[in-house]
Amino acid sequence: MQTNNQNGQLSFYRQTFRLILPIVIQNLMSAAVNSADVVMLNYVGQASISAVSLASQYANLLFMIFYGLGTGITMLCAQYYGKGDLKAIEVVEGIALRFSLALSALFAGAALFFPEWMMRIFTEDRELITIGTSYLRFMSVSYLCWGITEVYLATLRSVGRVAVSTAMNLLAFSLNVFLNAVFIFGLFGAPRLGAPGVAIATSLSRLTELAACLVVSSKSKDVKLRIRFLFLKNKLLFSDFVRLSLPALGNDISWGLAFSMYSVILGHLGTDVVAANSFVVVVRNFGTILCFGVASAGGILLGNLIGENRMEEASEGARKLMKLTILTGFLGGLIILAATPLVLTYADLTPQSMHYLKYMLLINTYYVMGIAVNSMLITGIFRAGGDSRFGFLCDTIDMWGYAVPLGFLSAFLLRLPVMWVYFLLCTDEFVKWPWVIRHYRSGRWLNNITRDGLFSDPQSESI
Repeated sequence: MQTNNQNGQLSFYRQTFRLILPIVIQNLMSAAVNSADVVMLNYVGQASISAVSLASQYANLLFMIFYGLGTGITMLCAQYYGKGDLKAIEVVEGIALRFSLALSALFAGAALFFPEWMMRIFTEDRELITIGTSYLRFMSVSYLCWGITEVYLATLRSVGRVAVSTAMNLLAFSLNVFLNAVFIFGLFGAPRLGAPGVAIATSLSRLTELAACLVVSSKSKDVKLRIRFLFLKNKLLFSDFVRLSLPALGNDISWGLAFSMYSVILGHLGTDVVAANSFVVVVRNFGTILCFGVASAGGILLGNLIGENRMEEASEGARKLMKLTILTGFLGGLIILAATPLVLTYADLTPQSMHYLKYMLLINTYYVMGIAVNSMLITGIFRAGGDSRFGFLCDTIDMWGYAVPLGFLSAFLLRLPVMWVYFLLCTDEFVKWPWVIRHYRSGRWLNNITRDGLFSDPQSESI
């Protein structure tokens, strides 16, 4: 019995690492692109770094929206894939496309027609507004392409085809870095555009990624990307998607908006702290790559197990994932600590920005542990079992009832030093630990959310 148990553990870890590796590579490339933006803009000037950092908050928010929709896709598709129902997966993909296209069109329209207004939310600095306005206009195309590709890639990941989605992301990210250099510095006869060049490079790479998705879809035997999926209807699946995905979407939008408020707070404390935070975000992204990889892979694997009604194995798998996430949080902190002297040597910022940068990086060496644990539980384990409502309530109360008010209070009413404001903002992940861990131990998150006979009743296809 002991040998069988050990073999089962090894099998689970092997499957987990098989999924983790491509996801980590994908996240690494994403962080590398963001890093390349900062590295290249460092040669253009601090104002360009700050402006792009603030304007990118809209892309960050849109990413959270797509991540929420992607999580909804994964919750349903991973379990239906375990059940062997491919038709249900097509319907879910179509439902998600309808939501993503509507939201991406909204962001694209705002970026194209009201970019100056969008920048004024974050800063009153005229130079930053001018640079950010040009950046946002060029970014509008990328928002539309992104809305389609993210849904398709999330569907691929949910059925275990992580390597394929990673390969397409690698293509887009590599092209993005190359085009960044071309348009920022004016290489190969291209105009020297500076910050707007980053947006042009992103839009072109997103168009290429969309084209790659269409090629993969044409050769795929199961998961396709087709316009007709937009018109597939099933009342029960639509109801399940809304019930399960919208809390996840609301969770990520709520969290993303609240995190954007952090940028609003820091943006009104001066360009020095904004520039420092631009570097900190890049380094923290590298520190959390493994954490998010384990959470994503764990959610897919647990979803497949639950869809097959292997509940005991899923519960045991969650315990193994918790051990892994503690390790990845510790490693993430070490990565940030090791990167700190390199970043401080390289960064070409004002003395005040360099002071902020040093201590903000040190704060993130332990902050990453809070991110790791909560990401695994809320976006990995809980959502694998169809429990997205708890995370929505927990994050909304934590961010809007605690972290954001505390940030505004400390910055504008108490007028505390900048580093105290930043430190208080970085307590948000740890405040919710007691409730999140208690919910995990209760086991209420473990549910099979698939249905039988989805397409047997003609009335079920009325929505």
